[in-house]
Amino acid sequence: MEQNRIYNEISNLPPEAQRQVTDFIAFLRTRYKRLQTTKTVKSANIFNEPFIGIWKDRDDMKDRGKWLRNIRNSEWGGTN
Repeated sequence: MEQNRIYNEISNLPPEAQRQVTDFIAFLRTRYKRLQTTKTVKSANIFNEPFIGIWKDRDDMKDRGKWLRNIRNSEWGGTN
């Protein structure tokens, strides 16, 4: 059986090499667990979220650049 051969190969390595094999196995578990988690996560449809459009009726935010300059001026004392 292949697993027994692999176990014997690892068992015949020096202790430091056995630790490296163990570390590598832990790395692989973490890496592939992350890939599986990423694959199972569905992307959310952000347009159906309740916060979308909450500022659509605010006249002070129609010109985003002007609004941002005003906020920066009020917070940081700019001259624009």
